[in-house]
Amino acid sequence: MRVRIVLGVVLAAALLFGLGALAGRPSGGAPASAPAASDRPQGTSRLAVTITAQQERLKKVPGDWTAWAALGEAYLEQSRVLADPAYYPKAEGALRRSLEVRPDGNAAALAGLGALANARHDFAAAKTLAEQALAVNAWSDTAYGVLADAETQLGHPDAATAAVQRMLDLRPGLGSYTRGSYDLEQHGKRTEAVALMQQALASATEPADIAFCHQHLAGLAWATGDLATASRHVSLGLAADAGTVGLWQVKAKLDTAAGDLTAALADLDKVVARTPTVDALLDQARLLRVAGKDPAPALDLARAAHALFTANGGTDDLGAAALALAAGDAAAAARLAIAEWDRRQFGEVADMVAWTLFSAGDPAAALPFARHANALGQVDATLAYHYGMVADAAGDKETARLQLRLALALNPRFSPTDAPIAVRTLTALES
Repeated sequence: MRVRIVLGVVLAAALLFGLGALAGRPSGGAPASAPAASDRPQGTSRLAVTITAQQERLKKVPGDWTAWAALGEAYLEQSRVLADPAYYPKAEGALRRSLEVRPDGNAAALAGLGALANARHDFAAAKTLAEQALAVNAWSDTAYGVLADAETQLGHPDAATAAVQRMLDLRPGLGSYTRGSYDLEQHGKRTEAVALMQQALASATEPADIAFCHQHLAGLAWATGDLATASRHVSLGLAADAGTVGLWQVKAKLDTAAGDLTAALADLDKVVARTPTVDALLDQARLLRVAGKDPAPALDLARAAHALFTANGGTDDLGAAALALAAGDAAAAARLAIAEWDRRQFGEVADMVAWTLFSAGDPAAALPFARHANALGQVDATLAYHYGMVADAAGDKETARLQLRLALALNPRFSPTDAPIAVRTLTALES
């Protein structure tokens, strides 16, 4: 049955082979994502077997271009499993070797290089490579996934949606259902997003895929403050696969909302032990600060994670902006966020530009970016909170009231620090 995406919306980047962040803002080497279940990392042991097998094959048949492409894809998968961008050069070497052996008709290597470009945040290059792969093989759902990721991050929602729709047409199943669900979520169509994710869950058979679907269902429930449903999906997901770090991230939010900071910090310890990205480490630093503990070690590790990403060919001014903001340098954060915006007009980049400009004391400049960040109607309390605070500071009191009401209506416990500020600001506005 053909599944249609009803609205043209922005799809957050879901990397088919590259390092995928888990439902957060793009930082530390990966765009924000709702990756398809088929994109989930394999177990480390399975990947090691795959890599060894391809290496042995290439010793015997060095001209096997398909083996070179498969090896490159496995290295990219390994980078995701270990949250280690040091595998990017290995992946690039194998994929380019595949193209050297077979320069024509090699859609697999082109799509793999496109996924690598997405992972490194070179979205313009990723788009070009995906289009080249599709020129070779117009039926490649993998290439359409790479294209969708790139178009999303470049701020081309209609083109991104068209690519996702083509994926659904070519291969309706677990991977395309999860992408379609996130597509709908980004446009505020939560009911439809939940229904499609439930369909993805029904088609999942592997424990990791089942856990992955529960993770995103938990996230959808959290976004609207349905903590009981979110908690149920976290429990079911962890029962299927306790190694799914995204579930521990959602659990940390739930534990924080319940006032159990000790449990929340233990949850995040599990996350950063497995995927020490800038995004996860900044989450840990913020919660450490809330708990009255020293965030400096987590911030130091976040800076190291960012340096590792850039050293392996990545470009991430958004992560650098988040680090600058955490260090209290709002002016530098705003400059970095704007540099990222110049490369890609994605909604979450607009949100970061708005928030850094607001933090730097320029709400008038921030307001258009806050509008852009919320233009698609995504159900997100933090986005609404940022918009409301920016609008209040810029003098647009009516928008401020509407957005702060929305943030608190969606999830009154969306943040242990920001939710109380939202309450105080809204009370002052309404009085």
